[in-house]
Amino acid sequence: MTETLLQFQAPVAAPDGRRYEARACGAPMAGATTWQGWLEFIPIDGGEPLRTGRETTQPNRADAEYWATGLTSVFLEGALRRALDGQPAIPVLPPQPSIFPEPAPPAGPPVAVHPGSVLDPFSVYEKGEALLRRQLGALSAWHLVNIALDYELTSYDLATLNRLPATELIEIIVGAVRHTIDARHAGATHR
Repeated sequence: MTETLLQFQAPVAAPDGRRYEARACGAPMAGATTWQGWLEFIPIDGGEPLRTGRETTQPNRADAEYWATGLTSVFLEGALRRALDGQPAIPVLPPQPSIFPEPAPPAGPPVAVHPGSVLDPFSVYEKGEALLRRQLGALSAWHLVNIALDYELTSYDLATLNRLPATELIEIIVGAVRHTIDARHAGATHR
């Protein structure tokens, strides 16, 4: 059912000086729950009324009414000009077939994004185990997991490491770094 949502108090003047009463109108769209809105202009001195094409589509009547309350005098003047000029003809082209049957395939295999380690545990350990423990203690568990994996300090998989508390992750890292460095030093003395 078509309704006048809002009748504007101030008349709208056309470029030729004629004045029109403006109304925002709306109705439910056929087969949908949405509403459409348009403007109607009634000449104050008599004559044929004019209307615009659809100016808005809103989810319901209340939103269509709200749309109408926000229309400015400048918008109404532009809408009146559109109604006086008639709607421009929009050429309808016949449907064109797509060149390709589907979108392009991905450019390449997905690249694994690895956050990387925030510190090198070996270089920090060289300055002292206590310093390494302090620096590791300041990191979040996911940083510790990355360090353990990036430097291959454990045989645990990612899922297992993600379940471990930070204190255990620190012990794994420090123990593996200590063991690796001790093995390097032992190998160097046997040469």
